[in-house]
Amino acid sequence: MNLGSDKRLNIQWRLDFSSAPTGEARQAGREDIESLSAVKEPERPANTNRIMEEVCERGNLKEALRQVRGNKGSAGVDRMTVDQLGDYLKQHWPVIREQLLNGTYEPKPVRRVEIPKPDGGVRKLGIPTVLDRLIQQAVMQVLQRRWDPTLSPHSYGFRPRRSAHQAVAQAQQYIAQGYGWVIDLDLEKFFDRVNHDKLMGQIAKRVADKRLLKLIRAFLNAGVMENGLVSPSVEGTPQGGPLSPLLSNVVLDELDRELERRGHRFVRYADDANIYVRSQRAGLRVMESIKRFITQKLKLKVNEAKSAVARPQERKFLGFGFTAGPDIKRRLRHKLWNGSSGESGKSRDGPRASASKRQWASWLCICRAGAAISASAKRLRC
Repeated sequence: MNLGSDKRLNIQWRLDFSSAPTGEARQAGREDIESLSAVKEPERPANTNRIMEEVCERGNLKEALRQVRGNKGSAGVDRMTVDQLGDYLKQHWPVIREQLLNGTYEPKPVRRVEIPKPDGGVRKLGIPTVLDRLIQQAVMQVLQRRWDPTLSPHSYGFRPRRSAHQAVAQAQQYIAQGYGWVIDLDLEKFFDRVNHDKLMGQIAKRVADKRLLKLIRAFLNAGVMENGLVSPSVEGTPQGGPLSPLLSNVVLDELDRELERRGHRFVRYADDANIYVRSQRAGLRVMESIKRFITQKLKLKVNEAKSAVARPQERKFLGFGFTAGPDIKRRLRHKLWNGSSGESGKSRDGPRASASKRQWASWLCICRAGAAISASAKRLRC
C-alpha cells in the first residue's frame, strides 16, 4: 500500500493520516564516577498536553505502519493480519483517529502465546491486534524521542543507538578498573509484575495529556485472551507489543537513578542488571539494600535463586562470561574455536592460539551474541 499520492486510487480510498487538530560506592571524589550532567531531566508535563496530536500526525503514522509491516508479527485476537491492515485503515482510519483524539479508543485484549526459554520453562507473550500494534508503535515513536535523552546512560536495552555489545564492553571496563565483584540481579517475572499504578505515576510525571494517559492505561488493562477466555490484566506490561520495552525502561529508570545517587558502577540491559564493587563485603551489603529498594519502592521481586554476589568470571551477563587475569576478556559460555584448519580438521597452531585467532574469536563472540539478542528482541516487538 502506498501512503503517498496515487492517481490510480480514488480519493476516498486513500489513507488520511492528517494531523489537523481534533558505602563503597558512596565515597565521593573518585575520578572515574561518570558525570550525570549530560543527562536531561524528564520533560515537564506542561509541555506535553497535546502529544496525541503528534501521535496522529501523518508522518509519524506512516513510519509506524512501515515498522509494523516490517516486523511481520502474527495476528491478534481478531485474526487480522499485517497484510489486511491497509485495507482496514482505508475504511476506518477517520473514526479511529477521532477516537484517539477524543480519548475514547478501546484496545482489544492481547492473545497469549508461549515460547520456550533457552534455560527451560516458557516465556509468555501477549500479542496485540495489528491495529493496536500500529497505535502502540506510533505512541512509542513520539514518547521515545522525548524520553530517551532523559534515561540513564547506564541503561542499554531497547534504546536507539545502544546495544548489548556496549553493555558488555562497559562491564568489562569496570572489571579492568579493579571492580572485581559483581552483584548480579535478576528480577523475577519482571514484565508480568510491573505495578500499573506505580508505572502510571511515573508516566504522569512526564506527560500531561490525559488522553494519552488514558490510552496507555487502557493498553495495560486490555486483558489477555487464552483458550478463548479473556482474563483481566491487573499487573504487568505484556511482552509482545511495541510499547512494552519503553514502559519497562521507565519503570527501571527509578532503579538507575537510585544506583547513580549512591555512586555505583553498574550496567543494565532491560531487566538484567549488574553492579560492580571492589569487595565481597561491599557486594553483600549492596545486594541487601538494593533488594529492599526493589521490593519496597518498585513493588517488584528479586529472583533469589538466580541473583548472587560473585566474581564476574563465575557469572555471565547477556550470554557472556569474563576471563580472569590482568587482561580481562569477554567470551561466550560455549566453545567458539576448536583450533582446526577447516576441511582437514587438523590443528593449525597446536594448543595455544595466536593473538589474531583470539581477536577473531572475541569478534565472533560479539556477532553471535548480538544476533541472538537481536532475534529475541524482534520476537518481543512483534
